[in-house]
Amino acid sequence: MQSAAAIGLVRPYAARPILRNPSPAGARLPPARAALRLSAAASPRAGLAGLGRIGLVPASPEHEKRSGRLVAAAAAASGKAAEEPAEEGGAALAKTLQLGVFFGLWYLFNIYFNIYNKQVLKVFPYPINITTVQFAVGTAISLFLWITGILKRPKISGAQLVAILPLAIVHTMGNLFTNMSLGKVAVSFTHTIKAMEPFFSVLLSAMFLGELPTPWVILSLLPIVGGVALASISEASFNWAGFLAAMASNVTFQSRNVLSKKLMLKKEASLDNINLFSIITVMSFFLLAPVTLLTEGVKVTPTFLQSAGLNLQQVYTRSLIAAFCFHAYQQVSYMILARVSPVTHSVGNCVKRVVVIVTSVLFFKTPVSPINSIGTAIALAGVFLYSQLKRLQPKPKTA
Repeated sequence: MQSAAAIGLVRPYAARPILRNPSPAGARLPPARAALRLSAAASPRAGLAGLGRIGLVPASPEHEKRSGRLVAAAAAASGKAAEEPAEEGGAALAKTLQLGVFFGLWYLFNIYFNIYNKQVLKVFPYPINITTVQFAVGTAISLFLWITGILKRPKISGAQLVAILPLAIVHTMGNLFTNMSLGKVAVSFTHTIKAMEPFFSVLLSAMFLGELPTPWVILSLLPIVGGVALASISEASFNWAGFLAAMASNVTFQSRNVLSKKLMLKKEASLDNINLFSIITVMSFFLLAPVTLLTEGVKVTPTFLQSAGLNLQQVYTRSLIAAFCFHAYQQVSYMILARVSPVTHSVGNCVKRVVVIVTSVLFFKTPVSPINSIGTAIALAGVFLYSQLKRLQPKPKTA
């Protein structure tokens, strides 16, 4: 029988040598397969695991569990990474809203204080009695916050109390002079004069701290002084007692700031700005109470008010509201200062003064001439310019 090649059914094929090793040493494998072969040679168990990963052999239950855990951990990490920006954005929004609420309360308490305080001073012209009542209410609020634990009770030494005493004295005088001015002139005029605080700040800092302002800061004081002068000559309610009391308030309040730097009060961890303000309030009450007895006498008794023909309930209600707002707006101011820079706080204070002036003019229907309005606007613009230029002078030069 002839072969299939002989009769032409298939084509003759040359015989080839049989290779003993189908994968010679010289042949190159893909990196993944080469690594798999090496791992299988080194450890049969590892090789089987690798085969399981690429689907050649079934993976063990133990390996599947470990792989599942790795996948779950990766998914959780990815989820957390996605949530972090959202959480940060939410926290930033919450802080912004909280700060906005604080600024709103600062302005609102200040408006109510000036309106109710002025109403009381119109019918009850005893500024020392009124200031003492305001410090008494502030003392009661501070003690309540300490006793209830809402505000951590400060640990303070006798040496610190001695260092705080000068601050309490000028704080007392500053608020007393402010009430004296509010009792004599319009609220808007008092706050226009108090816009000169930067002038006295620069002057006292140069005199007692040796801090020399830049020429630009000095130039920014010109519109402040000029604006106040322009507003004063055209003020319908102008009188020297009210004007000088407001000026004295500027001097004392800025002296407090200079004293704070000069004394370099060392505060413990529990003595933050709010606690410091509370301590000053308590000390101011005990400082002013004896002065009240020696000067005006106690005039807030029901007997005296009724003999003066005053509405007892109205005077007491307005006095307490003014006293509460007096303490509240100052405390909120310190809370804001703990969250923003001094420059931002200064700008906020400038805006607050504008708000108080406008609301008081509208509420009391204070007659305002065009020259008076222009002078007030120039002075307030100068205060804003001063606060911005101070940012360019972070480290004051010393003489």
